[in-house]
Amino acid sequence: MPQQETAYSLDQIGYTLVRFNSTGIFETHKDHMVDPYVATRMHKVPQVEGIQYAPQTLNPAHQDTTKLLPCLVVLHDQWGLTSPIQDLAKGLACHGYIVLIPNLYGRQGGMVTANEEVAQALMERLNEPQALQDINACFEYLNCNLTEDKLLERTVRNAHAVVGFGMGGTLAIKTATHRRRLQAAVAIGGTLPSDPETAQGLHCPLMLQQAGQTPQASPEELEHFCQTAKEAGKIVDVHTYTDASPGFWYPNSQHYQASDMEKALQRSLDFISNLIKKS
Repeated sequence: MPQQETAYSLDQIGYTLVRFNSTGIFETHKDHMVDPYVATRMHKVPQVEGIQYAPQTLNPAHQDTTKLLPCLVVLHDQWGLTSPIQDLAKGLACHGYIVLIPNLYGRQGGMVTANEEVAQALMERLNEPQALQDINACFEYLNCNLTEDKLLERTVRNAHAVVGFGMGGTLAIKTATHRRRLQAAVAIGGTLPSDPETAQGLHCPLMLQQAGQTPQASPEELEHFCQTAKEAGKIVDVHTYTDASPGFWYPNSQHYQASDMEKALQRSLDFISNLIKKS
């Protein structure tokens, strides 16, 4: 994350490992209290697993414990839920967001890899409708506040944005057409859908940030997408990093460009903060 002024410091950010029903319909702790088999019962539907980051109260004298926070869902690249993406999500939480990163490979065993061939194979095996279902469940989970940690029961309902990187960027675009109550979507890298229905069906403003050396779409395709969206009354904001190659956002990539990544994150935060409702 760029070194800029934040609402919270890194040591004020806590995390919780989360696991919930992919249908978006959840059991509560009261359901578990009256179920003697809750610890051993096999789930009949797939479960979404991930990590949730949130500001913690370290010193009540200078922390507002009653402030409600908006939420971000971060979608990882083809490499899986790696340490760099976890660090990035923690940094985003410093700006006053509750941040949830689902493991998009959960239905494939939750793999993480540094091998490009394996990563490509994992991405090709990803079932997009199932992934979009899991992502939608993340927003429902954030609305429900099921956690027993009272510090995390602080979300503004439906104050949600999605930020995706690479493969996650592609899914962020699709999520913007899938989740009606979404308020902002950011795709840093990824593949731009070619069908006009996606551009016409956006439920929220979309920011596209792409590498200039191998862009996610040709200038003609990008222009067509933006024009189609504009004619449908949708907002698409585009930024291209001229000297960057795909992977400029990922610290472990040989194409990583720290300065471009800092600009991309700052633009993302500015874009989201102008759109998302806060308490």
